[in-house]
Amino acid sequence: MDSKLKGLALAGSVAVILLVALAVLYSNGYFHRRHAAPQTTGTEEESAPADAAADDPHRLGTDLSAFLWDPDFFDPEEDARRSPQDTSNHLSIITTSVEKDLRVQIVDIKGELVTGQTFYVRLTDSNAKSSDYKDLDEDGLLYMGELAAGDYRVELLPIEGFKVPATATKVKVKDRVEYVVIPDISLLLHTEDEIEPRAEDTEISDAIDDADETEIVDLQPSDNRTMAGIDVSKWQGEIDWKRVAQDGVEFAIIRCGYRGSKTGALVVDPYFVQNIAGAKEAGLKVGVYFFTQAVTEAEAVEEASAAVSLVREYAPDLPIYIDTEGAGGNGRADGIDKETRTKVCEAFCRTVVSAGYDAGVYASRNWFYHNLETSRLDAFETWLAEYRSSPLYTGYYHMWQYTSRGSVDGISGNVDLDIRYASKKKNE
Repeated sequence: MDSKLKGLALAGSVAVILLVALAVLYSNGYFHRRHAAPQTTGTEEESAPADAAADDPHRLGTDLSAFLWDPDFFDPEEDARRSPQDTSNHLSIITTSVEKDLRVQIVDIKGELVTGQTFYVRLTDSNAKSSDYKDLDEDGLLYMGELAAGDYRVELLPIEGFKVPATATKVKVKDRVEYVVIPDISLLLHTEDEIEPRAEDTEISDAIDDADETEIVDLQPSDNRTMAGIDVSKWQGEIDWKRVAQDGVEFAIIRCGYRGSKTGALVVDPYFVQNIAGAKEAGLKVGVYFFTQAVTEAEAVEEASAAVSLVREYAPDLPIYIDTEGAGGNGRADGIDKETRTKVCEAFCRTVVSAGYDAGVYASRNWFYHNLETSRLDAFETWLAEYRSSPLYTGYYHMWQYTSRGSVDGISGNVDLDIRYASKKKNE
């Protein structure tokens, strides 16, 4: 046999040997074990490969999936690093500017104000001049007034036990009021459990003193030009709205909140939710009002923002009103002048309108005459309080509160009664 034939014969022999070897490996399940998921059918000892190599702790026999049975294969420290971290102590800040001011709210991972801690905030202007501010009352809120308009950086300084933002927040302090709803206003709302209601909720209407013997105290039926209604707050207590509707009431204006006469806190009326939900369920049209003690346009924007945030989910049919009246002589807004009070009402209404709702102003006849420049409020609804058979007020009004001593089935005690007109009414 020549060399060429010998080479062919040798190659053929090697090929036959390889084919036989592959057939043996396949019949023994080698390829099956390589590609199938590991299975455990007994105890750990029974399931682990029998040919584990004792001299190599990271190599368990010839089974390439055998590392799954090795308790020391995975690094426990690496697992800990990959596990979800506790972020309950992580803080962030929310900033709001209305007019040459800045409000900084310190919130947790849930977006809730963090109280009971003394936080420090550093404010740096565009000239790199810094000032530190302290949260003195530990309510998670810092207010910085009388700032120059412009760009600033806000930093929450480190505090033990908390994770503060690593970088500063860039903010712009506004030069003038923008009549837009403050998105995070809900963080500033208080319940009556957090304040002293007797000192804060002190509204007093002078319409009572202006009433005469012709005051109507019975609910006036509606017709094709008018609707019969009431306005209520916590002072009416529990209300059976179904009976109210059956007694001829077609709409209700519900107090959603007030600003405290003493501290200026924004407070939710404790009966607001059940009142507006009950009135709507009974088929009544609803609107809301907010008792103001604002002394600046910026505070009026806050009050309007509070009212909008409270009423948004209830889709009111009627306007959101600002209730401007006295607070017993000691209210924080009792002494503001006519110009300021008019600006407050205008800022409230414009903010409400910017949010897509109708707005209006509630006041007594004397209040409209002496404490407001009504010509600047003509774009909004007028809700007049005057307790006599026919109002003496000579301006236009959309709704008339004609008594505070009314009686309606479903309400214990007195309630304010109102007439709403299909179009503006003017008493000649």
